[in-house]
Amino acid sequence: MSLFKTVPPNVVQSIRAFRVNELQEEAARLGQHFLYAWCADATTKQQVLTRIATAFHFPRHFGKNFDALGDCLTDLAYKAGPQPGFLVVLEQLPNTPKFDKEARETLLDVFRDAADFWAERKVAFRVFYSFQ
Repeated sequence: MSLFKTVPPNVVQSIRAFRVNELQEEAARLGQHFLYAWCADATTKQQVLTRIATAFHFPRHFGKNFDALGDCLTDLAYKAGPQPGFLVVLEQLPNTPKFDKEARETLLDVFRDAADFWAERKVAFRVFYSFQ
């Protein structure tokens, strides 16, 4: 039985009752890319984007802004050929003055846009996140 029986294929949601190791195992079972970023030690937008870029192996020229993040999550991956699906975990997104609620929502909006992009192409793109 799939761990995602009740989880839509293109969604951005809180990690809630899921465990990271179970999500990773499910991605492997489904043959999907598993992308994981631990952000607990980040305090600014630049640091959060750097953690994501490093963890997801973005190109060196990654611009460390939300537009560049969107490009890397869609265009670059799309141009790499057919994709089997994505399972993304953003763990411990910070709650600091330099990465406040507005910054977190903007970040999640970028991932929602990417989920919509992949949904149009019938490719699963599930994102799970947690906050500090």
